[in-house]
Amino acid sequence: MHKMKIFNDPVYGFVSVPYGVLFDIIEHPYFQRLRRIKQVSLTHYVYPGALHTRFSHALGAMHLMTEAISVLRSKGVVITDEECQAAQAAILLHDIGHGPFSHTLENTLIDVSHEVISMRFMEELNEQFGGKLDLTIQIFKNEYHKPFLFQLISGQLDMDRMDYLNRDSFFTGVYEGVVGYDRIIKMLDVRTGELVVEEKGIYSIEKFLMARRLMYWQVYLHKTVLSVEEMMLRALRRAKHLAQKGTQFAVPASLAFFLYGNFKPEDFLNGRKKMLEHFAKLDDNDIVSALKVFRECSDKLLVFLASSILDRKLFRLRFQNTPIEPRREARVIDGIMQEFGLSQEEAQWLLITGSETNSTYNTSKEEIKIVYKDGRISPMSEISDFGLTSGLIKKYYLAYPKVLGHI
Repeated sequence: MHKMKIFNDPVYGFVSVPYGVLFDIIEHPYFQRLRRIKQVSLTHYVYPGALHTRFSHALGAMHLMTEAISVLRSKGVVITDEECQAAQAAILLHDIGHGPFSHTLENTLIDVSHEVISMRFMEELNEQFGGKLDLTIQIFKNEYHKPFLFQLISGQLDMDRMDYLNRDSFFTGVYEGVVGYDRIIKMLDVRTGELVVEEKGIYSIEKFLMARRLMYWQVYLHKTVLSVEEMMLRALRRAKHLAQKGTQFAVPASLAFFLYGNFKPEDFLNGRKKMLEHFAKLDDNDIVSALKVFRECSDKLLVFLASSILDRKLFRLRFQNTPIEPRREARVIDGIMQEFGLSQEEAQWLLITGSETNSTYNTSKEEIKIVYKDGRISPMSEISDFGLTSGLIKKYYLAYPKVLGHI
């Protein structure tokens, strides 16, 4: 009998991890760093309980992967122990490339996505573990001959989404995000190598899709959450702009490495060890420390942005269904120039515009497939009583300092 390490998870209760490569991954400093990175970035500015980490999310997703594989095996799907472990490792590592506050680093200090960095981490760990992650990498890259394993990691019904909806709902207190993950998992099956859902699970899937849509507008794209995240991005971009011009900041060494450098995806490939060494030292604490440094610098724009984030003096953000009118942007710029005594170029740093999209069900991706009792398989969008719309909803936003009032 394999010995297990037990974690007490607030969402699922006791989560078991077998000693071996899975436990070695969890024990590795690369993975332990996820304890210091919040799962939902700056959402705690709106929902104070949202302080859970990517570490707990990864463990939860691995637990659901274990449950899903057990269900599929009980229905006759052949999954070897090696494939099971590889899929568990892949879901454990799916978020390992996230930087501090999730996407802030990849959108500001480096022009590299977290997916690319996750792959570089996997390659480095595979080298350190003597090739034990070869199959994990194959599955993660969707290069294995059993595509359903990849779909469990990255698909419309993957274990990543299944966990983060339940976990984020739990810690924010937004119960609209609760989904019947256990029933959905029990309805999973495989046909011609691909993941399908049994007919009797249709309404659980419908609830899952609706819950995801509600969580996006109510939590992930909440106007105040979006405001503080955009302010953080703007502060880091301003700091990098100044650093590139020679301003010296007393920030942690690994943060300075990215602040003063210019790195592309190929740098993480060609200089993997050095890049990962610095990246693996970064977490949310470094960014908060940097904000404290920035608020003491001589640049009034950076001081204003850093102080506003630390003191929660957040920008007013408004959504609308049509693009922001140039005349309105011009009015905001004029207001910023007058209020803060800035030039037009400087005032642009305090005006934030953009757009966000969300949909109940995205048919442009590989669809959820329903298998009927007679063996027929239909995509979710073609089911006659499927009452959810699949169209994208796009909203535009404008944000600026609240001192300007309503413009």
